[in-house]
Amino acid sequence: MKEKRIYNFNAGPACLPLPVLEEIQASFLNFNGSGMSITEISHRSKWFDDVINDAIARTKRLLKLDDTYHVLFLQGGASMQFCMIPMNFLADGRTADYVNTGTWSTKAIKEAEILGKKINVVASSEDRNFSYIPKNIQFNSDATFVHITSNNTIKGTQWASFPDTKGVPIISDMSSDIMSRPLDVKKFGMIYAGAQKNIGPAGVCMVIIRDDMLKLIPKNLPAMLKYTTHSDKNSMYNTPPCFGIYTIQLVMKWLEETIGGLENMEKFNQKKAALLYDFMNGSDFYKATADPDSQSLMNVTFRLPTEALEKEFIKQSIENDFGGLKGHRSVGGCRASIYNATPEGAVDALVDFMKTFEKKNG
Repeated sequence: MKEKRIYNFNAGPACLPLPVLEEIQASFLNFNGSGMSITEISHRSKWFDDVINDAIARTKRLLKLDDTYHVLFLQGGASMQFCMIPMNFLADGRTADYVNTGTWSTKAIKEAEILGKKINVVASSEDRNFSYIPKNIQFNSDATFVHITSNNTIKGTQWASFPDTKGVPIISDMSSDIMSRPLDVKKFGMIYAGAQKNIGPAGVCMVIIRDDMLKLIPKNLPAMLKYTTHSDKNSMYNTPPCFGIYTIQLVMKWLEETIGGLENMEKFNQKKAALLYDFMNGSDFYKATADPDSQSLMNVTFRLPTEALEKEFIKQSIENDFGGLKGHRSVGGCRASIYNATPEGAVDALVDFMKTFEKKNG
């Protein structure tokens, strides 16, 4: 067993803030004097009521959400939302616009098509292997919503600013960059995020949904697949993923009380990403795969001169306690995921390792 923690650059499940892990460890056998673990207490108890309500309150404060927004914690991950969104919002001949920026957008589009819903793919970056975020998109004024993926873990691209949809609500999959920066939430009818990349462990999906979207939901859907079922019951229609929600609560506390809010978090993330991108921009050995104006602050994807060198880079990185630097199996290459919880020191250490590897192999 390792006596020390590695530098964790996994894309998800990903690193969590060390103070959060330490608080979980300290309270795990006896949560808040209950004599039970958080994994054992009743979800109907006051102990858990306090957890979920605090998680919601902190989320609302961090994102500056008013009372027209509901914060839900669902199971099934972001992938479940790919079908729930068209089921809930595209009844009665309604249409929606989708922007395709890579794997997760493609999956969301496919789910809507499987359901026979009318959608328009109004922009795509597939022509250049999803290496950029489309610009100057012409959205349809009669669309019920516009669906985007705010950050693309596999291709390493991110919306630097969100599109002007002329008042059409945006629904965004923010699984990999939620809580990484402030948002103008008025643009969004719904935000959803699998927790395991930036705010918690696998097994829970955060859904932030506005009142006007809830009014679109038809009654003839299975109970578990209706957002109103969960908003009406404060995410406790059935037994929720208690441990995941508890961890999210602690991450929100860390963001509020240790980081000092999303403005500070954004500055910290910009600084970490700049360390990597600036180094690679000055190197002929490492090449970022995304266009400069579309590069993600969360997932830095890059290639080396040959696949053989990439394999050796991954091998040596593991030997030197750098985890998760292998690119997604669908694209190859390398990837450093530098989410909120990744400390600056980890990025400094990675750049030093990359310099040493280039010197020996360049």
